[in-house]
Amino acid sequence: MNEHARFQCPDCDDEISRREFVRVIGGTAAAVGAASILPTTAEAAPTRKSSAETTAKRLYESLSDDQKLEICFPFDHQKRKKHDANWAITEPKIGSDFYTDEQRGLIAKVLREVSSEEGYELFRKQMKDDTGRGFGDYHVALFGKPDTDQFEWELTGRHLTMRADGNSVENMAFGGPIVYGHGESDPKKNLFHHQTKQANEVFQSLDAKHVEQALLPKAPPEGRVPLQGEDGKFPGLSVADLSSDQKDLVEKTIKVILSPYREEDVKEAVSVLKAGGGMDKLHMAFYQTGDLNKDEVWDIWRLEGPTIVWHFRGAPHVHAYVNVGKKS
Repeated sequence: MNEHARFQCPDCDDEISRREFVRVIGGTAAAVGAASILPTTAEAAPTRKSSAETTAKRLYESLSDDQKLEICFPFDHQKRKKHDANWAITEPKIGSDFYTDEQRGLIAKVLREVSSEEGYELFRKQMKDDTGRGFGDYHVALFGKPDTDQFEWELTGRHLTMRADGNSVENMAFGGPIVYGHGESDPKKNLFHHQTKQANEVFQSLDAKHVEQALLPKAPPEGRVPLQGEDGKFPGLSVADLSSDQKDLVEKTIKVILSPYREEDVKEAVSVLKAGGGMDKLHMAFYQTGDLNKDEVWDIWRLEGPTIVWHFRGAPHVHAYVNVGKKS
């Protein structure tokens, strides 16, 4: 098998210019500035008929029996439950001759459909930066079968785990834990440093008493993101203790970190967050370890509540582990 075979796929172009990247980041900031508060209502989660799930079904149906043996698994397989910042969920790379051009196009289409417009371009650039080859160096798996209540598409590789599940996992946003990141160590060039800058707007708004609660010496392990439920103990400052203006900054931070994903997943995440008690049940922590440039712009931070854990490790480069759902 040629893992680096050349292939034709209009949807798989990983080239994105610096000008285009600046436009994407600028557009994201403008959108957040125009509507910084999360929706007051949230609609249903993605379904089997959502665009990404429909495309994933087409991918499944295009596979030969031999291909299914390599990348298809029962829905309850342990691989579906794993999350990591750098792992191959299956052996074949998307860019190898294991897949046809049509199948690569379908995989790229699912990725585009689980992302917002700006998010898709960010993920494309991240893939290119972190592997040198981009999209073709990643891996996919399918769990369960389409037209059932249990079917999920998953993509993994360096600094990225994405899912489309059609709400197969009830009360779990994104279909399960997801991961994103970027290997660029210079904050000015890192694709997700704007999320740290937004989170630190919350920190800059705090008084001395709140800073004492919010700023902690050492972060927990980045991949430790279990959902604790309403009886959990959460690090950092309670958002309930903040003023309305400060809560607006927390909401704006949530909107920024959710912005790379499709609207259906965002709405489900907001719905799950509210089911866990909403903003007043959240805690926000910043960590002194990993302060890049020693500038007290805290590069490692964590947002956590009964139904959400968002652990952002920005030093030495970005690894973010996300888990949004109701504790089972």
